[in-house]
Amino acid sequence: MIGDDVRIVVVSVDRDQVKLGIDAPRAIAVHRSEIYDEIQRQNREAATSQLEPGSTAVPATAQLRPGPAKLPAAKRPKPLKPPT
Repeated sequence: MIGDDVRIVVVSVDRDQVKLGIDAPRAIAVHRSEIYDEIQRQNREAATSQLEPGSTAVPATAQLRPGPAKLPAAKRPKPLKPPT
């Protein structure tokens, strides 16, 4: 568990590969580190870019920020059953 409502689950183990799943509320953004880093880079770039005077348009990169995962519940990995 991470906090009270985020859970890391072992989805499968196959020789030297372990697949993990993350069970979290939709309000909590969950990203691989390289995706999160890119979102942060684009947000910094958008924050420092200048709009033309009188323009009300927001650059597309300024709208990027971490958000909730969009994977439907039916497609989320199921946790492994503990050995009996």
